[in-house]
Amino acid sequence: MNLPNKITISRIILSLFIIVLLLFPFDAAGINIPKIFVNELIVVDITYIIAGVLFIVASLTDFVDGHIARKYNLVTDFGKMIDAIADKILVNPILIILAAKGFITPIIPVVIVCRDSVVNSIKMIAGSKGNVVAAIGMGKLKTTCLMVGIVLTLFYNLPFELLNLKIADALLIVACVLSVISAIQYFSMNKKYIFGEKVEKIEIE
Repeated sequence: MNLPNKITISRIILSLFIIVLLLFPFDAAGINIPKIFVNELIVVDITYIIAGVLFIVASLTDFVDGHIARKYNLVTDFGKMIDAIADKILVNPILIILAAKGFITPIIPVVIVCRDSVVNSIKMIAGSKGNVVAAIGMGKLKTTCLMVGIVLTLFYNLPFELLNLKIADALLIVACVLSVISAIQYFSMNKKYIFGEKVEKIEIE
C-alpha cells in the first residue's frame, strides 16, 4: 500500500461520504440544514455546496495519485485497478443522485454508465491479449467537461445561473457527446483484438 494507492483509497472514502451526504434524509431525521437565498430567486441547499467542495478535493486526488505514481515509479497493477474503481465511484453514483433529485436529465448518467461499461469491456479484452489501452485525448476532454459540469451542478450553476447561462447543463451534454465519440474511437482502435485478429503488441497514444 504505497502513497499513491493510499491517496486513491482516500478518494473512495471521500466519494462514499459525498454519496451519504447527498442521500441522507436530514429532514426526516429532524436536522435543519441551512439554506441560502441568492438574488431572492435561487434557494441553495448548503448540503450541495459542501458536496461540491468535497467533490473538487476528491477530483484533485485523481491527478495527484497518478502524478506521484509515475514520478516515483510506484505504478502497480493494484493501483491501476483501484484507481479505475475510484473514478467510477466518484462520478457515476453522483450523476445518478443528481438525476434522481431532478438536477439533471436521467439521459446523462445512462449514457455515461453505458459508455464506461463498453470501454471497460474493450480494455479488458485488449488487455487479455497483451495490449495496454491508454487514455485517449477525447476521453480526457470528456472527463474534464464531466467533472466541471458536476461541480457547477452541485453549486447550482452559480454564478452563471444569475446570467441565465446553463453552463453546467451544457458541459454535461458535451461530456455525453464526447463519451460516445471516445467509445467509438476505443472500439475502432481495438476491434482487431475484439474480433480475434492476430496483431503485435502496441500502445495507444
